[in-house]
Amino acid sequence: MTADISHDRLNDEDYPAYTMGRAAEMLGATPAFLRALGEAQLITPLRSEGGHRRYSRYQLRIAARARELVDQGTPVDAACRIVILEDQLDEAQRINDELRTAPSGPRLKTDA
Repeated sequence: MTADISHDRLNDEDYPAYTMGRAAEMLGATPAFLRALGEAQLITPLRSEGGHRRYSRYQLRIAARARELVDQGTPVDAACRIVILEDQLDEAQRINDELRTAPSGPRLKTDA
């Protein structure tokens, strides 16, 4: 069985994601904090067939980093921008590492 994520919805049985309440509990935050992250466009919850908000493990990792920054006094909007930039930097570094370790095209054989 495959997950149906068309129209930003998912089948609860097919996709491992957490409800808003469980996600907030795991973060030690409130559902209002998750809504604030959504309003700042850091994470957009998927919707289950019942219409409930669901958060993936990746989204929780991103939210946890934002929570660290907010706990240190960073406003939510700024924390979200920082996390997005950090995530983009991590991705750029990963791509750079892959390119550096990839074979550099076809090699010509020389017979001496």
